Amino acid sequence: MEDQGDIENEGGGGGIGVMIMENGKDLERNISAVSESGVRQPLLSSKSRVNNTSQIAIIGANVCPIESLDYEIIENDLFKQDWRSRKKVQIFQYIFLKWTLVLLIGLSVGLVGFFLNIAVENIAGFKLLLISDLMLQDKYFRGFAAYACCNLVLATCAGILCAFIAPAAAGSGIPEVKAYLNGIDAHSILAPSTLFVKIFGSALGVSAGFVVGKEGPMVHTGACIANLLGQGGSRKYHLTWKWLKYFKNDRDRRDLITCGAAAGVAAAFRAPVGGVLFALEEVASWWRSALLWRTFFSTAVVAMVLRSFIVFCRSGKCGLFGQGGLIMFDVNSGAPNYNTIDVLAVLLIGVLGGLLGSLYNYLVDKVLRTYSIINERGPAFKVLLVMTISILSSLCSYCLPWFATCTPCPVGLEDKCPTIGRSGNYKNFQCPAGHYNDLASLFMNTNDDAIRNLFSSDNSSEFHLSSLFVFFAGVYCLGVVTYGIAIPSGLFIPVILAGASYGRFVGTVLGSISNLNNGLFALLGAASFLGGTMRMTVSICVILLELTDDLLMLPLVMLVLLVSKTVADCFNKGVYDQIVKMKGLPYLEAHAEPYMRQLVAGDVCSGPLITFSGVEKVGNIIHALKFTRHNGFPVIDAPPFSDAPEFCGLALRSHLLVLLKGKKFTKLSVLSGSSILRSFHAFDFAKPGSGKGPKLEDLSFTDEEMEMYVDLHPVTNTSPYTVVETMSLAKAAILFRQLGLRHLCVVPKKTTGRDPIVGILTRHDFMPEHIKGLYPHLVHHK
Repeated sequence: MEDQGDIENEGGGGGIGVMIMENGKDLERNISAVSESGVRQPLLSSKSRVNNTSQIAIIGANVCPIESLDYEIIENDLFKQDWRSRKKVQIFQYIFLKWTLVLLIGLSVGLVGFFLNIAVENIAGFKLLLISDLMLQDKYFRGFAAYACCNLVLATCAGILCAFIAPAAAGSGIPEVKAYLNGIDAHSILAPSTLFVKIFGSALGVSAGFVVGKEGPMVHTGACIANLLGQGGSRKYHLTWKWLKYFKNDRDRRDLITCGAAAGVAAAFRAPVGGVLFALEEVASWWRSALLWRTFFSTAVVAMVLRSFIVFCRSGKCGLFGQGGLIMFDVNSGAPNYNTIDVLAVLLIGVLGGLLGSLYNYLVDKVLRTYSIINERGPAFKVLLVMTISILSSLCSYCLPWFATCTPCPVGLEDKCPTIGRSGNYKNFQCPAGHYNDLASLFMNTNDDAIRNLFSSDNSSEFHLSSLFVFFAGVYCLGVVTYGIAIPSGLFIPVILAGASYGRFVGTVLGSISNLNNGLFALLGAASFLGGTMRMTVSICVILLELTDDLLMLPLVMLVLLVSKTVADCFNKGVYDQIVKMKGLPYLEAHAEPYMRQLVAGDVCSGPLITFSGVEKVGNIIHALKFTRHNGFPVIDAPPFSDAPEFCGLALRSHLLVLLKGKKFTKLSVLSGSSILRSFHAFDFAKPGSGKGPKLEDLSFTDEEMEMYVDLHPVTNTSPYTVVETMSLAKAAILFRQLGLRHLCVVPKKTTGRDPIVGILTRHDFMPEHIKGLYPHLVHHK
């Protein structure tokens, strides 16, 4: 088993220097050995997919290769020369541009969030008004045909966009963003095409009547916008100003994408503080105080943008949008006064949320595995699956209200009941004049309006127990079967709908013996189900309080979240953690596994290594790059350049390719670093944006050049992170994650008579699948 086999085989494994040429075939056999042992097959278990241990994963609805990100600062001679040459004005430009980009992220995400809301409210609103007019004319069958056809057309358009243009846009995107911030990159995960499909696909999918939300996709959208703004320029579009190039690295991109994800939550829920806490608690693997300040600034900008547009839309210039604002749910009906029975009811709701949430996660797991078999057949089958679920959703939402009884309108609400020609909570449906259908008020509405109706505290007897139960069962099941199809789909709204349903059910059952109204019970039910599925506490608590503008409910919301999370943790992990694992993303947890404490770093390193000399023959480098996919190669200085073999540092594949492309070779094995420093600039080795960097197959060399030498010292990171071979593997894993590393060099405890480096630890080496292949008896030992 090769020790650096992580994603794209990130380290090296072979001999030193010229031994690479002699062992080319052995290298190919060693790489194959990595594929044959310790393979994890989450959703990649069919014969048509081969998962070479953390090298491919499911992104959106497609399988694609993945690799690690370089969050470490590469301190080579070129970097040091560039840093020393920077003037104060350039440093000021960098800082100013960073804040400018954060401002642009907030403005852009706010505009997209407003566009999504106005699009959904108008598209879905006009569709529902059309159905309502047909129902008033007693054209019930024609009403269903129009309803189903509208939904089917919208759903098919969303499915085609997602299946054919950007498969990475399927799902909520939060697992992919979470994995990216953990150090995992994949093709098109944050590409412009993904952003385009995420925005328009989400608007079409939510308008199509699916039990999905636009809140999860907004997190992915915010990350895509941040990535696009932080690309650092593009030669293709002639955006290569020098001051943009400062952001051509993974570290700055990571900070911007964290701001984008937080801004996405702020735009989805109008919850700026909740957005910051969501990024901190759920998606970010690395945090610092400066990032907290910039993230808060971006969410504040989003809040101001949304507030400005809401004031504008209240004048009626936004069509059907603007009456209720951006999903602000009003449950504030005075100071809540709760007694012992209320606290016991809250505990019961928390337990229910934990049990139902863990079951929800289990069912989503099974559905995703089933859908993966269908999705792998091709884009046409993805669209067909979308159409099938659309028809099923239309049948449920249109037919189930027929089983509900008509309820007379409350006295004094004759002007609001029944609701005709506008959004509201008293839908007439098939009922006679002066009556409303409570189940239709939930099913035949936009998801945001349905939540407003459930959170409403105006009429405690507005919904029958049977209607609440039927709606809960329908939303629960539809939410499970809808997530995983090839459309942008979020989990927040289905979970809030289901939780609010059983929360209001409990409040209705308690009736007069409770001091809390049904709207507050619906809020607590939503909180419990969110805690049971997503296992977040602080961020969910703040988001719900910002949504409802009811700070007095803080103690009860905290209690119900703690209970639901504790109960659900007894059964399985949070839904996003499960999806990350199912997709095959090699996510590094914040804690080390127990069995890692029984191993040391040297136990998972198996050599010999592929290393380069400080001045290496061009042919050796090309052969190593050709027959391996490693991304990091140790550089060792040997006589005559040093008294004894010593570890010089680490050279990256991308830097070696740029160096080879420049062809600054010498005929003799001599140091030529000064010439290379004059010929190259640090920006030449910067990571490309959405474009492609140099590839080995694009380079050509003559036989004479293959026998020449190149000095690797200028591009060698002379201060890579290293650990001694006797360090606990658990300690090494925590260090690897907290520092955001791609390579962790392992050096010997005693150097006498040994090579100066033992091996390289990469993300792959900390995966249970890799360790299981080496020590199968330890992985299952607790």
